[in-house]
Order: sequence, then C-alpha cells, then structure tokens
Amino acid sequence: MSDTTPQSDVETVAVATPVAAPVAAPDEAPTEAQESQAQDSETPVDAAAEGGPAADADEPQNTEDAARGKSSRVRQLEREGEVAADFLETLLDIADLDGDLDVDVDGDRAAVAIVDSDEGRVPRRLVGPDGRVLEALQELARLAVQAETGERSRLMLDVAGYRAERRATLVGLATSAIDAVRASGEKQSLEPMSAFERKVVHDVVAAAGLVSESEGVDPNRHVVILPN
Repeated sequence: MSDTTPQSDVETVAVATPVAAPVAAPDEAPTEAQESQAQDSETPVDAAAEGGPAADADEPQNTEDAARGKSSRVRQLEREGEVAADFLETLLDIADLDGDLDVDVDGDRAAVAIVDSDEGRVPRRLVGPDGRVLEALQELARLAVQAETGERSRLMLDVAGYRAERRATLVGLATSAIDAVRASGEKQSLEPMSAFERKVVHDVVAAAGLVSESEGVDPNRHVVILPN
C-alpha cells in the first residue's frame, strides 16, 4: 500500500501538469485583443490628421487665409503699377511728351499703359522699331519698382495699344506656321521675338495641340514649332 500511494501522487502531479499548460493560451489572447484595441484607438487620430473631422473644422479658416493672401497680392500689384506710373509720368514730363497712364492688374502681374491724352496722341517713337524702345521703357519701369519695393517686378507696359496689335499679328503668324508644320510634318522656326511675343506664340501652339520651344540667345531668341 505504501508503494501505491506515492505512485498515485506522482500520477496526480503528472496529470495536473498538462492541465496547467492550456492556461497559458488564454493568457495570450487578451494580449492580442489589447493590441487590436490599441490600434483601433489610434484610428480616429489618424483620420483627423489626414483630413477627418478635425481637418474639416479648419477649412473655413484656410479659405479666409487664402482670400486674405489673394487680396494682399492684388494690393501689392496695384502698388507696383502706381510706382511704375509715377516713374513713367516723370519721364514723359522731362521729354515733354503727351500721354495718360492707365494702371491695372492682369493676372499675376501689374499692367501699365501709356494711352492718348486729351492734349495729343502718344508718339509712336516710344514704341520704337520692333518694340525695342517699349521693351527698354518696360525694363526701366521694372527697375524703378524694384528700387521702391525691394521686389523684382514682372510688370507689363504697353504704349498706344501696340501690344494688342502685335498680339493679333502674332496669332495670325503662329496659326500659319502651325498649318505649315501639319502639312509638311517638319518643324518651323519663326523670326526672333521678345519674351512677350514668344509667350503669345507658345500659347497659340499649345492651344492647337502642338509643341513649341524657344531657341537661341537674345536678341535672336526665337520660337520653333515641332510636329506631333
């Protein structure tokens, strides 16, 4: 009998040992659940950071900031136009030339135009051959703005409607060149042009679905229209 009891105890221990092993498995399950809950608790924070309700609450403020920024930019451009107009008016007085000044904002640049006054017409010599005098006056006006504001200006100057007339001529020239490129399948090089004139041609070419490039160095920089 004495020999049997220890064996029974040993067996009891042996049986109890495997019972303890499954206990560890349930202990691991809550750990995974806790990790899952922890991840779920971060989701609202991430959603807000990526444009959730918290981000939506800021949209009115962002819209107001954008409106204020745009208004500030317009005032800056108007200021550039006023500075340039004052400078050009002084030049006209020194040269004893007639002409009134119109100031406007054209897109993202200031625009100033010397137009006919009640006393007389604007002298065409302010435009010069191929607009070279006009380009020089524009550069002087830009430098005057930079000296006053400390910022480089992209101000556009026109004299007696020259740029509007030139734009119409360039549109016709570019259209004819585009037709020639499509008919021949070969690239076409246009005459040397100013930056303003090249921009007009590039816009016409892009609208027609073709590609154009500027080549050369001023004053011989010109536009090349490429076939598809």
